[in-house]
Amino acid sequence: MAVVTGAGGGLGRAIAERLAASGARIVALDLPEMLGDLPRGWEGVAQDLTDPAAEAQMQGLAERLGKISVVVANAGLVPPWRGVTELDAAEWSRVMTVNVWGVAITLGSFAAALAASGHGSGIVMASINGFRAHPKQVLYTASKHAVIGVMRAAAMDLGTRGVRVNALAPGPIATEALVSRMVARHAAGGPPPEVALGAMAAQTMLGRMATMEDVANLAHFLASDAAAGLTGHVYPVEAGLA
Repeated sequence: MAVVTGAGGGLGRAIAERLAASGARIVALDLPEMLGDLPRGWEGVAQDLTDPAAEAQMQGLAERLGKISVVVANAGLVPPWRGVTELDAAEWSRVMTVNVWGVAITLGSFAAALAASGHGSGIVMASINGFRAHPKQVLYTASKHAVIGVMRAAAMDLGTRGVRVNALAPGPIATEALVSRMVARHAAGGPPPEVALGAMAAQTMLGRMATMEDVANLAHFLASDAAAGLTGHVYPVEAGLA
């Protein structure tokens, strides 16, 4: 059984589909409006990580599900780009709640269920912004640096219980969310989306952007017994950014 947060769309959906293709029963957590078209056989659970009751709700879900082999803490927010002189306190609090607190309570809530499986794998969604930075991305960068810290500490806390914890660190992926941001930037005077995407691809060693399938395949590997000796690590998925 695999629990995936933010599984209604984007990378979370791609990861859940890859795990399901290998036979995993999927429990998809997301906002209610994101759970309307889940594949047959998936269990959808409405979950808002900004809800003060979120931790208790996930603990209750973990108790109901029992043994869980894989938990993917994928849910996250990408805030508007702002420089260090343009920060918004309310926005900062919301993003940190979802991106950092949400990851931490997801791992904590399902820790016992992962341990009960005897081979549990926790996978968190970081970013290349977890170990590098870009202009106008102070909040997002800070949140993803923190996610990597959560992962490393959780790997230490849970390792003696037989639970592995690792992080995915995607580079630019042409998700619907990324393309929509490029469209908005183009409307504000930025380059056309196809030009921006081409420039990103040109910066990689493979000459292409990494894909959602690339990220999902790595998540599948980390969830599998083939990665039984791997924990506490960050794995970039960025087609070799120069």
